[in-house]
Amino acid sequence: QLQLVASGGALVQPGGSLRLSCAASGSSLDHYAIGWFRQAPGKEHEGVSCISSSGASTNHADSVKGRFTISRDNAKNTVYLQSNSLKPEDTGVYYCAALFSPCNIGALINTARTVTEVNSWGQGTQGTVSS
Repeated sequence: QLQLVASGGALVQPGGSLRLSCAASGSSLDHYAIGWFRQAPGKEHEGVSCISSSGASTNHADSVKGRFTISRDNAKNTVYLQSNSLKPEDTGVYYCAALFSPCNIGALINTARTVTEVNSWGQGTQGTVSS
């Protein structure tokens, strides 16, 4: 069974950068489209970015377009989220999850809803943007 663990979160100043990693175990990652999600304090999980199983296709929420880049290294069973020009509103716990359908904004929304309903979010990583 595929298990995903997010890491790399930290406290950074506005305008700074973070590189988050999503490491897989239990199954090969190259069968799955993967999404990054975040949960700000008091808010629901929000889909941020996703990448197709091959890495050929990516999609991003409007709030992070031009600032975040998602990539994957299937040989290392890892997906990355490079986040630049960070803003305080990017603060939250970041999670990764396998999508239930090909990578697009709708898949991010549906996956966030389903994973929340079954309470199966894996280990997240805290990213805090503050001066």
